[in-house]
Amino acid sequence: MRLKEEKRIHVAMLIGALTRGGSERVLINLSEYLVSIGYKVTMVTQYKREAEYPLNPSVKRVISDITEEECSKSRIVNFGRRFGKLRNIWKQEKPDVILSFIGKNNMMAILTSRFLHIPVAVSVRGEPSMEYYNGWMRFMARHLFKYADGIILQTKQCYEFFPEAVRKKAVILHNPVNSSFFRKRYEGEREKELVSVGRIDENKNHEMLIRAFAEIAEEFPEYRLTIYGEGEKRGELIELVRQLGLENRISLPGSIENVADTIYKTGVFILPSNTEGVPNTLIEAMILGLTVVSTDCPCGGPADLIRHGVNGLLTPVGDVQKMKENLQNILNDLQMRDLLGKEAAKTSDIYQPEKIYKEWENYLISLALRRK
Repeated sequence: MRLKEEKRIHVAMLIGALTRGGSERVLINLSEYLVSIGYKVTMVTQYKREAEYPLNPSVKRVISDITEEECSKSRIVNFGRRFGKLRNIWKQEKPDVILSFIGKNNMMAILTSRFLHIPVAVSVRGEPSMEYYNGWMRFMARHLFKYADGIILQTKQCYEFFPEAVRKKAVILHNPVNSSFFRKRYEGEREKELVSVGRIDENKNHEMLIRAFAEIAEEFPEYRLTIYGEGEKRGELIELVRQLGLENRISLPGSIENVADTIYKTGVFILPSNTEGVPNTLIEAMILGLTVVSTDCPCGGPADLIRHGVNGLLTPVGDVQKMKENLQNILNDLQMRDLLGKEAAKTSDIYQPEKIYKEWENYLISLALRRK
């Protein structure tokens, strides 16, 4: 049975919160697109945090966590209550399809929707062995995911984590990118600034970037390094900058609202992560035509985006010396830097919003139709 053309499906999205991260931004962008063309979207989050991405008023927000009054001293009882509450949300909202992002959310989406005849798509957003970080979670992901109707992965490397029963259900869908990044490349004199954007935690490894910059700071006294974002390592890194005596050259100002405008004229964008899926910030920087340097980290997202020496530079994970050399090369050779940036801008051909959003829309519709 086909859905009538005039009927738009109801999509429920499940994630922990809408705090400022790459996965959260993908869901925000996708929800914005779907409601703009007439779909009903319900955003289900376990928590509501401070400093979240703004949600379109047309998107219904539902919190799935239990209240303080509902909490018990027993973890098992609390899990049962959370499970029941989320299952009741699916019963009440009656979505045509559920789209879940990240870790335990994916398991809960599959388990709580069993026998409700609601198709479920789960999306692994990073390196699977990191997202499912212990033996129990890895076992569950590898075996439970075969009960999902669809599985969305970030790179081809991710397939290796899963058994054949899961692989044959998996697809790779590109990340929707906010339209503000699609603009003519800046061709004027660029600011003498190196930038990084992302959550400031252990995995993003901004310490490696700071130490690499510290080694070239004297050689390039006109350049600054700015790291935008919040996270538990921010205070520690600010102290490291102080110890290095580079407070006037390295700054960590926190999160910013308009990333595209802020980094548009900067010289170099750097992603120093230990692991990534397909990082939004790297895609966005390349679409703007910035020169990019990234670690060649698992699960292969940066290597899928960057052809080393053609549209950017790749650095081994955690290698301060190689990061230093890559930065020296592009700061010493402005012509090479400009050529890398111009090639990076061609990434916009792959990530045109109309194309990417349509891929997600068609995929969700295909899942909804399976149980109609």
